[in-house]
Amino acid sequence: MNKVEIFELAVANQFNFLKQDPSIFESIIKSIPIDGFGFLAPINYSHLGNDAVISLFTHWRNTASNNLSENLKVTHSSTKRWITAELLEREGSILFLIYENSGNIVGHIGFSNCINEFQNFQLDYLVKGSPDTTQGIMGAATKSLIEWARTTLNVETFSLRVMNNNEHGIRFFENNGFHRSSNLAIKKTISEYIGDNSDPGPDNLDQNFIEMVFADDRAVGDSLILTAGPSISQKESFYAYDAAKNGWNSQWSKYLTKFENTFAEFVGAKYAISTSSCTGALQIALMALDIGPGDEVIVPDETWVASANAIRYVGAIPIFADVEIDSWNLDATSIETVITDRTKAIIVVHMYGGPARMDKIMEIAKRYSLKVVEDAAPAIGAKFDGKSCGTFGSFGAYSFQGAKLLVTGEGGMLVTDDEVLYRKAHKIADQGRNPNKVFWIDEDGVKFKMSNVQAAIGLGQIERANELIAMKRRIFSWYERELADVEGITLNKEIENAYSIYWMSSIRLDESLSVTRDVLIQELKLRNVDSRPVFPAISKYPIWPKKQEPKQTADLLGRTAMNLPSGVCLTEGQVVYICDQIKIILGEK
Repeated sequence: MNKVEIFELAVANQFNFLKQDPSIFESIIKSIPIDGFGFLAPINYSHLGNDAVISLFTHWRNTASNNLSENLKVTHSSTKRWITAELLEREGSILFLIYENSGNIVGHIGFSNCINEFQNFQLDYLVKGSPDTTQGIMGAATKSLIEWARTTLNVETFSLRVMNNNEHGIRFFENNGFHRSSNLAIKKTISEYIGDNSDPGPDNLDQNFIEMVFADDRAVGDSLILTAGPSISQKESFYAYDAAKNGWNSQWSKYLTKFENTFAEFVGAKYAISTSSCTGALQIALMALDIGPGDEVIVPDETWVASANAIRYVGAIPIFADVEIDSWNLDATSIETVITDRTKAIIVVHMYGGPARMDKIMEIAKRYSLKVVEDAAPAIGAKFDGKSCGTFGSFGAYSFQGAKLLVTGEGGMLVTDDEVLYRKAHKIADQGRNPNKVFWIDEDGVKFKMSNVQAAIGLGQIERANELIAMKRRIFSWYERELADVEGITLNKEIENAYSIYWMSSIRLDESLSVTRDVLIQELKLRNVDSRPVFPAISKYPIWPKKQEPKQTADLLGRTAMNLPSGVCLTEGQVVYICDQIKIILGEK
């Protein structure tokens, strides 16, 4: 799917999830907070049976129609028809009731025409139901709804249309971030204007509308821009609530099973086992492959310590190979230089969401009869030659730690296509329990399980994975545009035949620059920009059973490369600010 198709599908799924609830209770659970004022609760099918809500809508719509013509009368039944046809059954539209903290419903607001190639959301249906509502709640509701959409879906722009003689409305929207874009002459019936095509209206009227677009003009740089941060939607919140309330006894594994099955389908694997961490998943994989004391496992010298620690935990010896300067991933030519008669496997890491050159690595593994385990912790959804990272070798392991693309707080997943290995790994992950004999342990095992509540959050995340990846790739494109002409900086771009998820947008500084990587990090922090260095060559750590010299490229990256803020909810304005500060520090601006 291209990015527009991903966007349209994500909008349809998210809106449908909010509108299909069988009860108003569930609508409240899925609400959007309006900080300090109240909350926004989505209209769903259960509201059609709520006479109080329908009466409110009818009254508000009659008030709007009376301002235009005394000939138009909105009825209780026509309001139901309007809600059904225009809001509930229309994929690209959604409406939220505005609740005060007291529980009073004081208006509504929503979006329309949201499924489009421009990835634009049109703010619509804004109604203030009473002049006695809390001062400021309508503006706060507008901003909260836009922020929800921006951080949940890959929206490019927000717009609205307001009648050119509605001076109060124009001022309201200008005070809440919208700017005039163009004038539109639109011939509409009054009934269309108030959103009720089922009622007969008077003659058509020419209405001049002003189109307005939203510009996020919040101050940037006044508070710390963090390196990472997730996007949590109503899906994750509702699933977690359900798991906490109902996920016990007969439903103890409801979300675990759904999460494992959905994840396996997403990456294209036959089997998946949820775990407490990616490190645990790697250890289970090595145990299932019978790797233990005296065995050697090759691992890149540029990675997080967990990739090699899993080897140490099973009693084997990590052997460090170098990485490529363009991909920052395992260098196939370096692998061959460290193979011995004790080498049993290779752990491949897909650093920062960028795929390794798996064709070359798998060819070497086949030639030397070595097992391959993929540490795809930061690379959920990344692909090489169209195949998902984590599905090339015997096992693939993934992470849902709180800074990753998909999060469960902490957690991991192990996948394989081999049924024998799956059953072996599953038994190990269940503490070596014999599946045919109650409470009987007859093999070594571990306790690295994920909880049902974590899996509930994970299910919501994996159902949104493609949209979150699109948001990550958009962030990288902003960095690529802003840093394109900066001398001495190289971005960690995807290599040929690779599809990176750009979990971390990262750069490498040329050693000829007068400003070092560490100085740049310090200076950015003074300007409220968080960042972090790339891992040092991990062979330098004193914890390994066999001392080895650091590899050249891994050591270079460990001294000169860094991760820029990459949280999926970053704004374009924040990225522009970050890049401007980099240029100033480097003397480019």
